[in-house]
Amino acid sequence: MLIFFVRMLTMFTKFLLFFSTIFLVNLHAAETDTYDFSWLDPDKEVFVLQNRKYRKVQKIHLNVGYGITTSGAFVDATTIQGRFGYFFTENYGFEVLYAKNSGNENTTAESVRFEGRAIPFRRIVDGYMGAMFLWSPFYSKINTFNKIIYMDWIFGFGYAKLDETNNLDAFIADNKNLSEKKSSHSGVMWDIGAKFYLNESWSIKLDLTTVHYQAIKADGSGQDGWFSNYDLTAAFGYNF
Repeated sequence: MLIFFVRMLTMFTKFLLFFSTIFLVNLHAAETDTYDFSWLDPDKEVFVLQNRKYRKVQKIHLNVGYGITTSGAFVDATTIQGRFGYFFTENYGFEVLYAKNSGNENTTAESVRFEGRAIPFRRIVDGYMGAMFLWSPFYSKINTFNKIIYMDWIFGFGYAKLDETNNLDAFIADNKNLSEKKSSHSGVMWDIGAKFYLNESWSIKLDLTTVHYQAIKADGSGQDGWFSNYDLTAAFGYNF
């Protein structure tokens, strides 16, 4: 799981860095930040001079997005997400999220059933909801085709409740006639997002949303193990 997590995080990061590099991104810290150069001169401080054009402080945002679930070797799934949030400062805020997922067994699962006459174990996430603390430490200005696009990097961390459907009983008993089982789990949720402003009110946001949760393992031991759900989405947002 750790290797897959690292690969997904690396892939998402490379994608955003590649997109930014093409259009000559200039990253800036918050306007009130200073840099300590005491090792050079104790009396010197460097202040960030660039101003943000679009503000988040004391603003509510609503996002609706669609994307794909990138976890689960035997499942192809999509997700529809709705987000509601508020920034009480320019850098800090909170957000509540609801996701409705839809998945089915893919051709890999069908091949396992056909060739090996085996039952592939899979969990299909039906949806999740939760709340996150948001931190937005960086913003960018992107120069593309003589047009400036403003962008914020937003990170989230919080709690989620996830619902899923699995075929654990059929897998352990090797009996495809046994019915599937629905389960609910509590977990840790984190998010990496890139928000691109179209104007003062509208924006487009790319998110990698991850929920880590504990559920019964499929080895017949009856013990819990850690599982993860990764959703990559694109959303339209409205700020007011």
